[in-house]
Amino acid sequence: MEIRHLKLIKAIVEEGSITKAIDKLNLTQSALSHQLKEAEYQLGTKIFDRVNKKLVLTRAGEKLYHISNEILDKLSETENQIKQLIYGEFGEIRISTECYSGYHWLPSLMKQFHAIYPNVELKIVMEATHYPLQKLLENDIDIAITSDPVKNDKIEYIELFQDEMLALIPEGHEWKKKKYIAAEDFADQNLIIHSLPLETVTVHQFLLQPAKISPKKIIVLPLTEAAVEMVKADMGIIVMAKWALKPYLKNTGLKTVKIGKTGLKRKHFLAILKHKKQADFFYQFVEFLQREIQLK
Repeated sequence: MEIRHLKLIKAIVEEGSITKAIDKLNLTQSALSHQLKEAEYQLGTKIFDRVNKKLVLTRAGEKLYHISNEILDKLSETENQIKQLIYGEFGEIRISTECYSGYHWLPSLMKQFHAIYPNVELKIVMEATHYPLQKLLENDIDIAITSDPVKNDKIEYIELFQDEMLALIPEGHEWKKKKYIAAEDFADQNLIIHSLPLETVTVHQFLLQPAKISPKKIIVLPLTEAAVEMVKADMGIIVMAKWALKPYLKNTGLKTVKIGKTGLKRKHFLAILKHKKQADFFYQFVEFLQREIQLK
């Protein structure tokens, strides 16, 4: 008997009717009937009996059906193993960051990794943004990238990089001659942020809140390009990572100002569940991020 005969028997039994089996196997009714007769001839006995217009397995058919499952499952497993030898491992990794700015650098690194492991799907889970650690604990994602680690016995943190936050201003802004700006300088300024809650915004969390300073106005604008245009129009200032601002400083009439005498810096960590068993490619991705990320 051939593999196509085993697939035919499996389809008839599991689909429950000739019509559905025809659709699944993409055969005509005459081709299916011919293959079934061929299988019964080679086996030397009937595989199905007709009972009330339905095909029911004979005792020989039941034995053949169970063997068919074992053979086809083993064949599928072997095919996957061979594909892994040729093309690499298969699987997926679900990732999220705690802020939208993190998605500026993540896709390019994901693309590099995918070139090495083309069969590992890397999924950005936007719904987990702002709450990546919670979603990690709920098993909705596999990796959380955060600059605000929370102590938890179930989570392991791996340091990725450190960046510096700068204020983006138009060239004619009153801050243009300052070597650096302090918390009180924000009191009469419109501050543009990517998203709420305010507690997740770095400049608020580490500069304004400790000094008990509130900006003149908070403007929530998730699109960086639109926020930059508002800064150009002198409608507010935005605080972003130095590396993320670089593309917007080329002949645009914009400049950056340091925040605080020693600078406003933050570390980014990769968070994973400590005791969750993962595939080899998962740990290879973690090592890849540690090695390749160059945002310091």
